[in-house]
Amino acid sequence: MLKDQDRIFTNLYGMYDRSLKGAMARGHWDGTADLIAKGRDWIIQEMKDSGLRGRGGAGFPTGLKWSFMPKESDGRPHYLVINADESEPATCKDREIMRHDPHTLIEGALIASFAMGAHASYIYIRGEYIREREALQAAIDEAYDKGMLGKNAAGSGWDFDLYLAHGAGAYICGEETALIESLEGKKGMPRMKPPFPAGAGLYGCPTTVNNVESIAVVPTILRRGASWFASFGRPNNAGTKLMGLTGHVNTPCVFEEQMSLTVREIIEKHGGGIRGGWDNLKAIIPGGASCPILPKEKLEDAIFDFDWMRENQSSFGTGCMIVMDKSVDVVKAVWRLSAFFKHESCGQCTPCREGTGWMMRVMDRLVKGEAEVEEIDMLLSVTKQVEGHTICALGDAAAWPIQGLIRHFRDEIEDRIRIHKGGRVSLTAAE
Repeated sequence: MLKDQDRIFTNLYGMYDRSLKGAMARGHWDGTADLIAKGRDWIIQEMKDSGLRGRGGAGFPTGLKWSFMPKESDGRPHYLVINADESEPATCKDREIMRHDPHTLIEGALIASFAMGAHASYIYIRGEYIREREALQAAIDEAYDKGMLGKNAAGSGWDFDLYLAHGAGAYICGEETALIESLEGKKGMPRMKPPFPAGAGLYGCPTTVNNVESIAVVPTILRRGASWFASFGRPNNAGTKLMGLTGHVNTPCVFEEQMSLTVREIIEKHGGGIRGGWDNLKAIIPGGASCPILPKEKLEDAIFDFDWMRENQSSFGTGCMIVMDKSVDVVKAVWRLSAFFKHESCGQCTPCREGTGWMMRVMDRLVKGEAEVEEIDMLLSVTKQVEGHTICALGDAAAWPIQGLIRHFRDEIEDRIRIHKGGRVSLTAAE
């Protein structure tokens, strides 16, 4: 379990002063110019050595992503875009950084932008985050007043401007190229890749898009050293991570913890256990709505990190877990997710535009038991036709919860159809 002295976010619950003075008292903005003086190559190498993987869901190595940016400018400016469009259902971790510890993000933006040769960075914040935007803007204004941003930012010799852009509440704008389109004032619709943002991103210039948490942890990693951060978690799953617990736990919460603890340890320690005890657990969705569901029998020795979840046909995602006890109708829960993805599809790709609606309508009938048993396999085959055939991952995100449901809870779907037809229930359901 993580010790207090190893926590990066020291004001996660807003107990202390979130101003620049308060942040400095907790060790932030300490020697920022000295870190920048060590140069771009050193910063990027430290990030690679730390093993930090993107904290927004995909888990791509952060240092490697930064290294894709051109070393020399060809005359075009470079940009860092910070993805604060935290719209994944059940995920509310970055929100705590922005409203309670905003200076971790601002300092991280300065250092990361320097490492990628960017003199400007944009934070794209979710439309519904009104108070978070106010707190973040106040922190940015204060940083400008104190010389931490602007000309010769923090005395580093690097000129740096940070802008806050407010989205309009579209889930699709969490996808990096749709976010860039929205920032440019266009419809939030993903772009075809290549070109990748590192070659032609915002305004056609080299751009890197990173999650809020991925940027906010940077200064502490550089101050304390890559080996310190890499000492937490299993190899390839390094570091500390903001995680969340929602659903049927006794104490839903957001907390910072080291990677690679077991699912059970996290639920017992931070969530106060399952409502009604561990045996009342039915399933979890590990990291936001797009991650395939995992039933209780898979969770007895489950490890909460990227690799274990991938090896067990799910995904670690954002690390914000939805916990469901035996009172939950999982078929209806997954139907609700499929309705969300259908609503949020931008409609650009035919498999997603048509497939999400089609999957939701079949799920609608499965919830009521009005479908035929053969339709379960037909639904599964349609998810395979959507998955991997769209410009962005929204099609995959819509397909995966349904695939997880059919993989682990097929009995429940079939029983519902039988009951609707007045037939017998299978033994597993009768138990």
